[in-house]
Amino acid sequence: MEIDKTNIILNNDGSIYHLGLFPNEINDIIFTVGDPDRVKFVSRHFNSINLKKQKREFLIHNGLYKGVPVSVLSTGIGTGNIDIVINELDIISNIDLKTGKLNNKKKQLNIIRLGTSASIQPEINIGSILLSEFAIGFDNLLNFYSYENEFEESLSIKLMKHLNIDDDNIKPYAFKCDDYLFNNFSKTFSNSGITLTNSGFYGPQSRNIRIPLRFKNLNNKLNSFEYSEKKITNLDMETSGIYGLCKLLGHKSLSINAILANRTTGDFVKDPDKTIDYMIEQSFNLVESI
Repeated sequence: MEIDKTNIILNNDGSIYHLGLFPNEINDIIFTVGDPDRVKFVSRHFNSINLKKQKREFLIHNGLYKGVPVSVLSTGIGTGNIDIVINELDIISNIDLKTGKLNNKKKQLNIIRLGTSASIQPEINIGSILLSEFAIGFDNLLNFYSYENEFEESLSIKLMKHLNIDDDNIKPYAFKCDDYLFNNFSKTFSNSGITLTNSGFYGPQSRNIRIPLRFKNLNNKLNSFEYSEKKITNLDMETSGIYGLCKLLGHKSLSINAILANRTTGDFVKDPDKTIDYMIEQSFNLVESI
């Protein structure tokens, strides 16, 4: 199979356009964070660092942890950025940039999001760590791709009926994390649930500031939804895009969430850096098992 090279944009030096990376500058295990400033908090756990590179908000550190090659990459905020990051990681992993042809041997990446999130369930304590077993996208990204998905009918349609929303402009999609990664990390992190990924931080997450909200009490309705004995536990802005694109491209993915706030109780964690660092440390303890 040959890809239309006009769809693969490169920089003058031959690196992939947005990330500025070459195929040999990414490892098979990739931790992603939203904030470029958080990259150093992850890479300080490396035993050694052999690459630091940045273009725009995309900062990467490569190194070794207990002899295992690992990368940490900042994505920026939102699934628009995720569309760039996951596609470009796949391009430099599986396509010959000079010819546009697929490589003979397909590489499967392990992409693990280390993110922050807010819970909408009162029993999910602030300061806890939660795995996203499923992700529902309210952001519309995957609706631009053609695919069949086993959860599309059962989860997405059930949610729309539950919310009593009949709107052609809102078409949620749903994907599951990689089972192998989930089973490995759930040995350390016992909390899990469904993450709802929003297209924004304010109105899409029911924050009413100066513009009236179109959907009243949305978080309360989401709070009471259940699927396969799982509740919508938390809100974020990236997970659904990661799960969807990784699934369609054949990569493994998992989203790990540091719960810094509870939208139901109004509580906020007092020391967010401590919670985030705990999530990072515990996640690195599992690197050798990936």
